[in-house]
Amino acid sequence: MRITQKLLGAGVLAVVAGCSTLNSINPFASKPKGNLPAPLVELKGTMAVRTAWKLDIGKAQDYLFSPAVVGNTVVAASNDGSIARVEAESGRQLWRIKAESPLTAGVGTDGNMLVFGANKGAVLAYDMDGKAMWKYQASSEVISSPVVGQGIVVVRSIDNRIVGLDARTGEQKWTVQRISPPLTLRNAPGMVVVNKDVIIAQPGGKLISLLLATGAPRWEATVGEARGATELERVTDIGGTPVVFGNEVCAAAYQGRVACFELASGSPRWNKELSSEVGVSVDQRFVFAVDDKGAVSAFDRESGTSVWKNDKLGFRRVSTPVSYGRAVAVGDYQGYIHFLSREDGAFLARAATDGSPVISVPQVAGSNLIFQTQSGTVTAIAVE
Repeated sequence: MRITQKLLGAGVLAVVAGCSTLNSINPFASKPKGNLPAPLVELKGTMAVRTAWKLDIGKAQDYLFSPAVVGNTVVAASNDGSIARVEAESGRQLWRIKAESPLTAGVGTDGNMLVFGANKGAVLAYDMDGKAMWKYQASSEVISSPVVGQGIVVVRSIDNRIVGLDARTGEQKWTVQRISPPLTLRNAPGMVVVNKDVIIAQPGGKLISLLLATGAPRWEATVGEARGATELERVTDIGGTPVVFGNEVCAAAYQGRVACFELASGSPRWNKELSSEVGVSVDQRFVFAVDDKGAVSAFDRESGTSVWKNDKLGFRRVSTPVSYGRAVAVGDYQGYIHFLSREDGAFLARAATDGSPVISVPQVAGSNLIFQTQSGTVTAIAVE
């Protein structure tokens, strides 16, 4: 499934697929000769999990779509323009619409509106009943999910231009143009709104914090530093979405590190060498990260000390992890959801979806964990 695509020169993006959903066509993803995906061993589950409901939303194609949890509902979308809102507990569909054009990113929401990247750089906004609000034209393709906060919609396009739009009208309020390294992954670096700021993952291993109201910079932090003799060796883009927990923000970078920083200032707290194509998960005690060989690791949230490592999912293209209760869950390229003990990394349970790669950032909705696959199945796994 992995094919090499065209690389563009300095000042523009490399047209190659990278993190999560996109790693099926990622020439940087680790797959040396002989490194076949680890076979699944028979598992005697010690934790009860079951499929609560499934929703067919449509294929993601070469884009990353992650459901959003809004109150007691879940909103999901797909490349063909399908958008649906369902009850989180039962999966009962509340409404379903078809956007005016294919979608490339989403779901972005603050609980009051829904925002999506669409074909040819369009940005589409809807209210919570699925009624169209406005449309904006970005400078280039949008593959990172927009975010919403403080009455501002933040959009990052693939040319690394970041704009702030009025959430009611779509009017552009500010713009920030960031320079990209000569070569980057065509991935979907995420953003997260925290109070009056937005924290944005960047190519080249950087995290930046901007004021939502004006786009003014607050701080910049380094997750991964470019190293090596060639541009390929120097690629160190942040994978997935930064995670905020308490007064910290944590992230991981390809060919870089997993690291946590002070939320207010961006000052580093700790970092560990780790190459990751997907984002991290954080809970009260641990930071969970998946390296580019499929090993799942837990680090002490306060000190960064390594707590455990499970390498039994080697080269299975493991998804962003999610922590819930006594388990941390990850998906793989065959659509399996693996539940590991958050204390020692031992396997607890396994559940199947539809056989295609789990691409989404998993979401917690009550007692259900929500996953979306590349073939378009949104699955709620109940943890009992």
